[in-house]
Amino acid sequence: MANVTAAEVNKLRQATGAGMMDCKKALVEAEGDFDKAIEVLRKKGQKVAANRADRDSSEGAVLSRVNADNTRGVVVSLNCETDFVAKNDAYMALANEVADIAATVNSKEELLAAKMGDMTVQEKLIEQTGVVGEKLEIGGFESLEAPFVGAYVHGNKIGALVGLNAASDNAAEVAKNVAMQVASMGATTLSYKDFDPAFVASETEARIAVIEKDNIERGRLGKPLKNIPLFISRSQVTDAALAEAKANFEAELKAEGKPEAIWDRIIPGKLERFIADNCSLDQEQCLLDQNYIMDDSMSVAKYVESKGAQVVGFKRVSIA
Repeated sequence: MANVTAAEVNKLRQATGAGMMDCKKALVEAEGDFDKAIEVLRKKGQKVAANRADRDSSEGAVLSRVNADNTRGVVVSLNCETDFVAKNDAYMALANEVADIAATVNSKEELLAAKMGDMTVQEKLIEQTGVVGEKLEIGGFESLEAPFVGAYVHGNKIGALVGLNAASDNAAEVAKNVAMQVASMGATTLSYKDFDPAFVASETEARIAVIEKDNIERGRLGKPLKNIPLFISRSQVTDAALAEAKANFEAELKAEGKPEAIWDRIIPGKLERFIADNCSLDQEQCLLDQNYIMDDSMSVAKYVESKGAQVVGFKRVSIA
């Protein structure tokens, strides 16, 4: 048996992050050879990784990086199995090292193949799987380029990037605020104008079916029936539909005895409400069409416009 010293064990521990006993066992198995001991630990990681391949890695850390001139950013998640591991200082150090490397590549595949010391990121994660005893993997990777890119990470669980059309004096503030919106509300597209009509039609049919089914039960119980929406997206609200809604509002105001001279001050607000009430899909998925979380009297689009900016793109990564 090789005579393994405490200094050799500590050196291996510093290089790999493995526990003292694991390092000692690896050095003994490798007969004191440092490089062979690292290989022993790597093989242990491979074995643990294979055994835990089907485990759910729903904890971890989300981190972002933006370059010095704010023209490119990345957001990446390093996933593990438990919150206990995710909060460990060594784990966070590893996550930050991965994020630094992520800032230099363009895809998850490039990140996994990138060098991390004398091994690839993928190999390092396998090695560390053996160290912590949990499945480690890159859960999400997104990058964004724009004239100005800002980032926001909420609680190491959700990260967002937002790209603006120009690097103005208030660009950092606007990008961060909109990134907070992305993190909080989980938009999937920039505007209702980006929707595929077939998708909107399918969603409309599905949502109406759910409401109609619910109304049958509500009717049986004597409860008020839910309103069945005419539309679910601004993309469906045609000029003809708006004209019909306006005519209906005018008829209501006339029946209420409101002077025709003030209708022009009332009807625009009613039309805005009509659109909002029939655009549930936009509120859920379209960033610019959502109510702004810091002032729900305006949309995100109106907030950005008030700051003289324009959102040109966004990305989001979260840990489930």
